Amino acid sequence: MSKAAELAALIGSQTALSNKNLIINGAFQVFQRAAAATTATTTYTTADRWQPYESTDGAMTTEQSSDHPLGSGSSLKAQVTTADSSIGASQFCYIFQRIEAQNLQHLLYGTSSAKPLTLSFYVKSNKTGTYTINLYKPDNTAYNYVQEYTISSANTWEKKEITILPTAGSTSLITSSAGAINNDTGSGLELGFSLAFGSDFNTTANTWVAANDYSTTNQVNWMDSTSNNFYLTEVQLEVGETATPFEHRSFADEMYRCRRY
Repeated sequence: MSKAAELAALIGSQTALSNKNLIINGAFQVFQRAAAATTATTTYTTADRWQPYESTDGAMTTEQSSDHPLGSGSSLKAQVTTADSSIGASQFCYIFQRIEAQNLQHLLYGTSSAKPLTLSFYVKSNKTGTYTINLYKPDNTAYNYVQEYTISSANTWEKKEITILPTAGSTSLITSSAGAINNDTGSGLELGFSLAFGSDFNTTANTWVAANDYSTTNQVNWMDSTSNNFYLTEVQLEVGETATPFEHRSFADEMYRCRRY
C-alpha cells in the first residue's frame, strides 16, 4: 500500500470513530446544577444528563470528583450518607441516563438487522462484589436487559466492557416489531448503573425480558454502610461488539449537548 493510501485509510478509520458515543457527558465534565455533594432524590441533581434515583430507607449524595483512573479528568462520586442495611422488595438505588430516541434510529431496533452495542466504563468503590447495569427500552413494548459485572479490588479503578446483543438470551424481542424505538424526542433507551435493588426488580442476567426488572439477586446492597462510595467515569455506549477508546469531546461540545435538555 502506498503512503497516500495508508494515510487515506487512517483518516477514514478516525472519521468512522467520531460521534460514536451515545452517552452525553460520559466524562462527567458538565455539572450545571451543582458540583458539590448534593442529596439524591428522584430527579437531576448534579451531573448533567445523569439522574441519581434513590428510593430506600437510606440516603446518598452525588458530586463531581477529580479522582480519575488516568490521573487527570472528572468522575461522578456517589456516597452513602444514611445507611439501609435491608433493602425492601420495592426499594432501589441507581444512576441512569436517558438517550433521546431520534438519536438511536441507526440501531435498527424492531428489525432483524438490529445492531449490537458495547458499553465500556471505569468504576471504583470501597465495596467489592457483584454489580449490575441495565438497558431499558420504553417505546412500544417495554423491554429490559441486565448484565452483571464485578468490582474485584476495593478502592481501585477498574475498566469494564459489556456487549449487549439484540438477541441476548436467544430472544427475538428486540428484533420483532415491538422492539422498535420511536423516531421522536422521547426516551429511546435508558442506561442504568445499579447500586441496590429489591426483589421485585430481579431478573436473569444477559437476556432481554418484557418485565420491569433492573438487576439480579447477586447485586450487592451498596446502601448498607455510610462508608460506601462509588465512582464512575468515561462511560461509552457504542455500536458494535468491541469497545473502542473513549471519545473525548471538548467541554464546549459537551456543554452544548447538555443544554439541549
